[in-house]
Amino acid sequence: MKVTGPLARFIAASGLTNLGDGIATLAWAWVASLLTRDPLLVASVAVALRLPWAIFAIPAGIVADRIDRRRLILAMDLVRAAAFAGASLALMASLPLPDAPASGVSSPLAFSALLLAALAVGVAEVFRDNAAQTMLPALVPHDRLEEANGRLWSVELVGNTLIGPALGAALLGLSVVLPFGTNALAYALAALLVASVAGGFRPARSAVAQGWKHELAEGWHFLRDAPLLRLLAWITGFWNLFHQMMIVALILHVQENLGLSAQLYGLILAFGAVGGILGGLMGGRIVRALGPGRTAQVMMLTSALAFLGVGLAPNGWVLAAMFFIFEATGYAWNTVSVATRQRAIPDRLLGRVNSLYRLLAWGMMPLGLGLSGLIMRFAEGPLSRALALQMPFWVAGCGFLLVAALSWHALARRFAEGIAPPRT
Repeated sequence: MKVTGPLARFIAASGLTNLGDGIATLAWAWVASLLTRDPLLVASVAVALRLPWAIFAIPAGIVADRIDRRRLILAMDLVRAAAFAGASLALMASLPLPDAPASGVSSPLAFSALLLAALAVGVAEVFRDNAAQTMLPALVPHDRLEEANGRLWSVELVGNTLIGPALGAALLGLSVVLPFGTNALAYALAALLVASVAGGFRPARSAVAQGWKHELAEGWHFLRDAPLLRLLAWITGFWNLFHQMMIVALILHVQENLGLSAQLYGLILAFGAVGGILGGLMGGRIVRALGPGRTAQVMMLTSALAFLGVGLAPNGWVLAAMFFIFEATGYAWNTVSVATRQRAIPDRLLGRVNSLYRLLAWGMMPLGLGLSGLIMRFAEGPLSRALALQMPFWVAGCGFLLVAALSWHALARRFAEGIAPPRT
């Protein structure tokens, strides 16, 4: 598939924003861990970043079906640029950072700025990502959605988990301020690219004015009558819950149990990125070879085993290999789930149904983050701190194995039935 013109600029903008996301992936938690060693407080920064998915997913879908989606993306990129600029200024004013205490925070100004910036970035991400997924089908034919999504995710992964974390680690080695200042620049440049995408991206709407309650009900009725989409949303939601549970624990685990630096942690994430890139690029071929239902089943089961593998990894090399498998299977799963809903949902409903889907799929992220902090805090005491930091991995692995077992036959049945026709 040749990528040119508006699609190329759209993908380039997404690549830049995901470069910023990759830098921030390491910077959020790592800087929080420099301000406090309390697992629950470290997790609170990640909760602030993900909680907006549970609160704003539905409004984001309604907005995406009402206004020009390109302009919405542009506005949200500018909001994120401003949030990162504000965080970098607050951190600069707090230097040098005092030693992190076991409870409480060493710098209330820096920690508060980190929380507020994470919350602003999270809110903007909800609106931006929903608009981007609903805009893509307007840029490519529907029969090329798997390939287009694969190209998009591969570029995003290069920034998000290959270059971004390694660059974030290098910037952190120089100054805690630099990752946030660099992100402000990356999002501003992405906004310029989005502004250059020509065309109209306002969805078609009924000539009769309708209130938001009616519009939301339309989206809900479609999702209610599409059991395959609901099943995919729930499985993705539990995957995200357990993934976030693991990621929070991983920061403290690699620091204290494995003794790894920020640079080595960035390289481990980079191994995962390579797996994700391959999973995204090969996803379309895998679907054609196995079919969407069988692909979803295999990727779900392999992801569950990879969760356990991350917890069992005795060193950085094995951990990197587990992340490779984990991300490869996760992005191959996404090839099926995202293309299925992009193809099945009518354009005029795409924002609303997509937002309801992502409310189920992404709204569980903050729950996983909070549970991770609670599990580590309450496990320490009955268990050693080293084992307490590993407990979220075991809970995540066993939990997703249970999800895979319970939904295995349902996936095959729902894919065989297909998507219910849209209501008119």
